[in-house]
Amino acid sequence: MSAPRIKAVTPLEGKRLLVTFVNGVQKVYDCQKILHLDRFRLLKQDAFFKAVTVDPGGYGVSWNDEMDLSEVELWNNGVEVEQGAEGAVIPQREHG
Repeated sequence: MSAPRIKAVTPLEGKRLLVTFVNGVQKVYDCQKILHLDRFRLLKQDAFFKAVTVDPGGYGVSWNDEMDLSEVELWNNGVEVEQGAEGAVIPQREHG
């Protein structure tokens, strides 16, 4: 199955992204695993990290013209979540 397009993205504490896909599934993507890469080093700055936006058409998220993540990366490597009683994000399962 190809990855669904992205509807919304919210930066979370701990350099994580809450990604909402058009099919209603929400996943948390941990950006800690990419911060060591030169191309993503600016994400270490909180203000820059929080400036994430959904790309036109929902085919990824980006911070600037050179720094983005595709919907496929976020879908395949994010951890699916469910809404808790107070709307808290709770991971449903961990990927090994």
